[in-house]
Amino acid sequence: MLKSNGKKTAISAACTACFCLLLLVVAVQHHRVQVYEGTHGGDTSARSPVRDAEPEEPEAQEAQLGSAPDTKSFSAYFTKLTRGRRELEKPPRSSAATTGDPPPAEDISADDIFIAVKTTKKFHQSRLSLLLETWISRNTQQTYVFTDGEDDELKKKIGSHAINTNCSAAHSRQALSCKMAVEYDKFIELGKKWFCHVDDDNYVNVRTLVKHLSQYPHTQDMYIGKPSLDRPIEATERLGDNKMKPVNFWFATGGAGFCVSRGLALKMSPWASGGHFMNTAEKIRLPDDCTIGYIIESVLGVPLTRSNLFHSHLENLQQVSRPEIHKQITLSYGMFENKSNIINLKGAFSVEEDPSRFKSVHCLLYPDTPWCPPQVAF
Repeated sequence: MLKSNGKKTAISAACTACFCLLLLVVAVQHHRVQVYEGTHGGDTSARSPVRDAEPEEPEAQEAQLGSAPDTKSFSAYFTKLTRGRRELEKPPRSSAATTGDPPPAEDISADDIFIAVKTTKKFHQSRLSLLLETWISRNTQQTYVFTDGEDDELKKKIGSHAINTNCSAAHSRQALSCKMAVEYDKFIELGKKWFCHVDDDNYVNVRTLVKHLSQYPHTQDMYIGKPSLDRPIEATERLGDNKMKPVNFWFATGGAGFCVSRGLALKMSPWASGGHFMNTAEKIRLPDDCTIGYIIESVLGVPLTRSNLFHSHLENLQQVSRPEIHKQITLSYGMFENKSNIINLKGAFSVEEDPSRFKSVHCLLYPDTPWCPPQVAF
């Protein structure tokens, strides 16, 4: 009898405990509804977009299973969820990571660049006229032609941008260094941000040049180009009193073009301005582009920043593919291993009509050029 009464008492206590627990759960749920409605003005539809849009995260489930949060914590959590959803709905930003292009270090335009074209009078018709018809025609204000003889027709086309250096017409290191000295002094005089040198067998894509140079502050020491050798050049520096010192350094070949920032160009002044450039060239007895490399790398200790976007006739130009042409800074033409060395481009003109392929390249980049066939488009 006592045992039976004990069982009944235990069952009754268990039922009472379950009933109390149920009341506690109901109270908690009721409290949550009150808090939520107090936060959102009784509009229970405010939470449906979030739940319908995506499943609840584990953290949200744990929050619901735990103790009832107060008004501030719940509001903060709901705000976090809403912000996360908005971030997911935002369109992706255009950045260096998505476009592959590094952000510009400096906002520059073509007007900030001084482009020096080195030529000689005997090439005014065969080479220079092609450049004037193509890329120079769109960049006359930025481009200066350095030659060795007077040419009234050239003056009519580009005016004071045609500069007679009065240097020798010979293709000697002295004559070449003489022209480079005049180029350097003109750049310093004009106050531009970048000094870029090219030859009369280069096509310059100025749009790509501007984009590339914008990656570097012009006040920093920047020497950009492509070497023509696979090793540093070795030279002998003459110190005076019959003393000599071996030096070796990299240099960017002038045949592909190179650029020097104004910050670095100003530091070159003791060895490059006035007649100093000619004297420096004589110390190592090497041509103009080598002398530039000597001053920058050997004397000032600034390394060459290599860029494969510059091209000369000393490399196999057949390797530049059509889809990559618009990304290049300079192109060239000439002979390579006793064969015609030109861009492999089936463009607006035949090879007979356009042996350098510069006209075809120009129509590829600027299809709106009046003399380009209308069907050509990039």
